[in-house]
Amino acid sequence: MQGLHEFIPTNLKVRYANSLLSVGFDTLDVGSFVSPKAIPQMKDTGEVLDALDVNGDTKLSVIVANERGINSAVQYEQVSYLGFPLSLSETFQQRNTNRSINDAFEVVKQAQDACEKFNKSLNVYLSMGFGNPYGDDYSVQLVSDFSGQLAELGVSIISLSDTIGVADPEMIKPLFQELVNAHPEIEFGAHLHSQVESVDAKLEAVLESGCQRIDGAIRGFGGCPMAKDDLVGNMPTEMIVRFLNNKGENTVNQKAFDHAMAISNEVFFN
Repeated sequence: MQGLHEFIPTNLKVRYANSLLSVGFDTLDVGSFVSPKAIPQMKDTGEVLDALDVNGDTKLSVIVANERGINSAVQYEQVSYLGFPLSLSETFQQRNTNRSINDAFEVVKQAQDACEKFNKSLNVYLSMGFGNPYGDDYSVQLVSDFSGQLAELGVSIISLSDTIGVADPEMIKPLFQELVNAHPEIEFGAHLHSQVESVDAKLEAVLESGCQRIDGAIRGFGGCPMAKDDLVGNMPTEMIVRFLNNKGENTVNQKAFDHAMAISNEVFFN
């Protein structure tokens, strides 16, 4: 929702999120504690959280980008995960959070300490996880080194984010295999952006690599508003569900998912 200019009413966000909580997802990302000037769509995240019907197994996640956001997010008992965007690209780290990578690591430490204190888990999103358009250094070793530094801070979940949609199956599989083998203490996730025709091949590569955490966005809406302009959309959740259905590995409630998809029309196309 964050890239939509027209503000989505809070009651519609709540109704939509509650419908998604009935589907059976492992985790639902329900908002961000970030500057309302930078991302005005997320200014009501606290109100949304307070109104949700949290009575199933789906865990809630929110995004934070600084100490203020961290301190706000951990106050909500219903939140299980804090997501923090850390970039492998110095250029993008500055664009996304207006700080250096070194400074961002300090915020990661603050977030990890807060999560441990308030019994939550930190999920670090490694932005530009498959390369960047800015000419900054990128290599498998760099990703592994970042992962090792995060593990030393106590971080146990890292989601590689293909922020600009450059990953292909030939890259995805060996990268995750290397990371899973090098850092068995970390749960790695795939946060992919993709053209529709590439989704199945990328998902196949993710599953074959040993990575078991996959992010999706309903109808592929999303993308980072701080990245370059010609964004590739998020991987559509409905295509992930269909892929896993065909594999016999899907456990979501399809009727509930169809209901949530219907409500998404009101959110994204009104």
